[in-house]
Amino acid sequence: MQRSSFIFVIAFLIAAPCFCDGPADRQPTDPKSITSPTSAGAKPVPIEDLFYSRRISNQGWSPDGKWIIYQQDAGGHEVYELYAVPSGGGQPINLTNTPHISEEYPYFSHDGTMLAYSVKPEDSSITNIAVMDWATRKQRIVTDEKNPDHLWQLVDFTRDGKTIYAIRVNVSFTDSRIWRIDLASARAQELTPHQGDVFIAASSISPDGNLLLLTSGEKGGYNNIALLDLRTKKQTWITDTQWDAVSGNFSPDGRQFTYAINHDGQSDMYLQTVGQTSAQRLDFPPGQTFAAASPTAFSPDGTRLLVSHEDSQRVGDLWIYDLKTGSARQLTQSAIASLSPSSVPPARLVYYKSFDGQIISAYLWMPFNLKRDGSNPAIVLPHGGPTAQLRNAFDADAAALASRGYICIGPNVRGSIGYGMAFQKANIKDLGGGDLQDEVYATKFLLSTGYVDSKKIGIAGGSYGGYMTLMAIGKVPDIWAAAVERYGVINWKTMATNADPFLQQYVKALLGDPEKDREIYENTSALKYIRNEKAPLLVLQGENDVRVPKEESDQVVSILKQEGRTVDAHYYPQEGHGFAKRENQIDALKRMVAWFEKYMPASAKQ
Repeated sequence: MQRSSFIFVIAFLIAAPCFCDGPADRQPTDPKSITSPTSAGAKPVPIEDLFYSRRISNQGWSPDGKWIIYQQDAGGHEVYELYAVPSGGGQPINLTNTPHISEEYPYFSHDGTMLAYSVKPEDSSITNIAVMDWATRKQRIVTDEKNPDHLWQLVDFTRDGKTIYAIRVNVSFTDSRIWRIDLASARAQELTPHQGDVFIAASSISPDGNLLLLTSGEKGGYNNIALLDLRTKKQTWITDTQWDAVSGNFSPDGRQFTYAINHDGQSDMYLQTVGQTSAQRLDFPPGQTFAAASPTAFSPDGTRLLVSHEDSQRVGDLWIYDLKTGSARQLTQSAIASLSPSSVPPARLVYYKSFDGQIISAYLWMPFNLKRDGSNPAIVLPHGGPTAQLRNAFDADAAALASRGYICIGPNVRGSIGYGMAFQKANIKDLGGGDLQDEVYATKFLLSTGYVDSKKIGIAGGSYGGYMTLMAIGKVPDIWAAAVERYGVINWKTMATNADPFLQQYVKALLGDPEKDREIYENTSALKYIRNEKAPLLVLQGENDVRVPKEESDQVVSILKQEGRTVDAHYYPQEGHGFAKRENQIDALKRMVAWFEKYMPASAKQ
């Protein structure tokens, strides 16, 4: 990405977003409008170059600037410790040193005297909030959750450090409430009582302690932004949209705040002044634009924002957005030469009707220089979750495959977030039912473009996408020419027994009680259908996965080998759910590309 080609100026004022359209107003895309872009210099993107860096997680500064705090696990087992390292250099200090308790999301009080974080025992589904005295390193847990299907998340400290605000949310993230907790007494007061399931989250407190910035689904199950006056309990709506709005931060002086709106997988960031009805959109192209720092994206003087931006052709980079001039300056240069935007086929947002008339959104990657002659291979990429969403962001799998001649489509099937709570709940107790049909109808859309060979359609996904892959090749076996599943679920009953306790509760929220709803567990498990499989299957799995344990992949491989089917598996030691080590990320993607090249080769020259 060249600095000179990606500078934006002149932010502009708009009315507080009130999109007249919404998920219900989407219209199907004409398949014949899909075209293959041309590029004289098209060639496969080197897989090694797609994994250009390592990542850290949930890092932050102490208010005095002397320490950097971060979390780290070992071997992917997701039991995190908190560490502090001097900002001037030195040896990290293990702050928690609890091998069987996971501590995450460290957050300093504004005066730096306390550190708050989430606490979850390895053998428990419950997450509470703990506070550590920074001087003595003594900790105490300030919430006392008893319900195994609820957890607590910190929002913020008040400026005087006497109080925290927190969210208590159910395991399916369909209902939540905001609480104020006095740290001296641990007395908690609920601030957002309501009837039925309503998702309400908070992200920031104004510096004067009077306003709480909310994301709320009270408007028909669609997330919108609101300000809660903590003195009067009056709530003022900022947005009125059926797309997905997410609250951000107050500026240091409390006069402004940020939020983002996810419009069908494309995120725009907004800045608004308290008391006004207009908002300033940060002027970035379509993609993912969001605040890139915690606890706030604002500079200390409030004149700049630290922002991350990426899209399907550009890897994520940090930008400094000047609020006075409305200009953005690129701060990091993550992409290497082979990942220039011109080398990666772009993603296009498309819509199609599923089996029941429901409109499904999907991102479609069309390789360069294809002929519309029905000869090209295609791959469906189901996303994880299921409470997740495929967005207009850089996707290493799609970049590798599309640059090698494979048409890729990633549908946001029912159960995905971003389209309202009713859509998010549409696959409860129907996993592998309507959502699988939404994946199948993506193949019908692909075939109707005139580009795709019906005998060269593959499917590949991880986690819930891995489960969808297994359900697809077992339940509708005649569609698929090859498949790759990574750490996917084959048996919901064993998942509800062997997975991390929090994930066990999540499975129960989706499917019900394993005993009372035994038939649902059986009918929604790929175990019931896998012996119908015809497509050659590659299985990739981390040995230390606590979310989808290795036993799930073992069952798949054992059954298919007994049936004499074409199946191969590779297990990665010291890896958890997904692959964190660069060498393993590269190896897994190379194996996937080689699998599809073997069983459904692309004929087009890239």
